[in-house]
Amino acid sequence: MFATYEQTLTFLYENLPMFQRQGILAYRKDLTNTVELCRRLGNPERKVKTIHVAGTNGKGSTSHMIASILQAAGYKTGLYTSPHLKNFTERIRINGEEISKEFVVDFVNRVHPLIETLRPSFFELTVGMAFDFFAQQKVDVAVIETGLGGRLDSTNVITPEVALITNIGLDHQDILGDTIQKIAVEKAGIIKPKTPVVISERQHEVAQVFLDKATSCDAPIYFATDDYRVESHPIADKIAFNVYYKGDLIFRDLNIPLQGYYQRKNLSGVLKAVEILDNLNWGLTAQHVIQGLSDVVSKTGLKGRWQKLNDVPLVICDTAHNLDGIREIIAQIKTQSFQKLHIVWGCVKDKDLQHILEVLPTNATYYFCEPKIPRALNASDLAAQASVRGLSGYVVSDVNDALSKAMHEATKHDMIFVGGSTFVVAEINNL
Repeated sequence: MFATYEQTLTFLYENLPMFQRQGILAYRKDLTNTVELCRRLGNPERKVKTIHVAGTNGKGSTSHMIASILQAAGYKTGLYTSPHLKNFTERIRINGEEISKEFVVDFVNRVHPLIETLRPSFFELTVGMAFDFFAQQKVDVAVIETGLGGRLDSTNVITPEVALITNIGLDHQDILGDTIQKIAVEKAGIIKPKTPVVISERQHEVAQVFLDKATSCDAPIYFATDDYRVESHPIADKIAFNVYYKGDLIFRDLNIPLQGYYQRKNLSGVLKAVEILDNLNWGLTAQHVIQGLSDVVSKTGLKGRWQKLNDVPLVICDTAHNLDGIREIIAQIKTQSFQKLHIVWGCVKDKDLQHILEVLPTNATYYFCEPKIPRALNASDLAAQASVRGLSGYVVSDVNDALSKAMHEATKHDMIFVGGSTFVVAEINNL
């Protein structure tokens, strides 16, 4: 069938509907395929303990932090996330090590008859691959990040030890609903009967959605920010966090490589989930938390979250791609010291561009680009829409050419930010 990894990936990309490339056309609105695929694989999702993470913003960082803490405690930990930035194998890891190319080839060859009959999406197949890999490798636990939504997400065939839902905001409204209440209903779909669920942030607009769902499932529910308060502050050229539990300081100057201010929201949920697991006799200590958070990048390979690419001039990239996430990024940019701001920016067609453009700073020089995917918004079209909002600069379609142009224009006292889309960050050469 397929002799090489490259042939296998080509087949997957060219033959299976892929949301990252096609958008809503690739989205499957039920779990039928995933349930049947898992059944044919011997239901590997039932052979592994799991932790399920959903949310609009922060679910990737949250998943990586929990996985790293579990690794620090000695657990053989699987991690499933999406999308990947550089390599497909980033999606499926055990203790930070990516799934082998050989397993990918073997799996696709093994299930090829099922692909022909079920016609799964790219995401459905990769979910099945992850469960199969984790079961075969006998992981102690796997942290599973949803792809889109929750209720109808392909990962939602598991019964986890604990579910965690991060911040809720407007994103993918064409699929999940046009209000944050409707979106919260979709995210709440991962709540399972009698299974504890952590809500990272008590947002008054959607709190009742989660309470109602938890009540109907007889599931214990915890709003992490009721117990944990996290403050961020600068120390030298880095950001540190102080963590309070019910008013008492429990971690001072917590130093983690994830330097985005927005991580304070994610940390509350992570710590509450760890507390619940510890109460379930997982043996997670404060030292495991400190070590896991300190080593999260090296232990899990997380990239693209307020990641520094260069010191002089300062170059930062971040995968934030919806209004709430971008607001957090702009707020942190405003805390930096620089003479002039340069922004390399690209996005996909199905984002709420009008409102996003309204929050971008008008005093920056822009380098409008586009990722090399079918969903990308043409850089010239982006520049034209941005111009109406008072944003001006250059049109340089290729992401790396745009970054090179910004580096050429910037002085050593300036700052360059690269973002707008996960797919823009993914194409940065030296990420």
